[in-house]
Amino acid sequence: MTDFSQFSESLKARLAALEARLVTLDAETTQRLDTDSEERANELEDLATNEGLETAAVSELGQIRAALDRIKDGSYGHCSKCGGRIAEARLIALPTATTCINCAT
Repeated sequence: MTDFSQFSESLKARLAALEARLVTLDAETTQRLDTDSEERANELEDLATNEGLETAAVSELGQIRAALDRIKDGSYGHCSKCGGRIAEARLIALPTATTCINCAT
């Protein structure tokens, strides 16, 4: 079995960073809106941006948790389509990859 501890540590660090970022985004999203219409328009634009950032972060959290589960069960680094090995260079570039480069295209 290959040692994927470097990937595990990196994924756990990214997971913690995303969780902290979600707390901040959530706090920003739940603030009361200003009564001034110009300021309110800016705040609504910020809210829309934050919602997009939250959606992306939640998606990435799911991918990271799935990758950590694959590390635990020994399937990390194996292509989910063909069963072959995922190249280390691909995992370095995209630690949450589930397919080899051939199956990804």
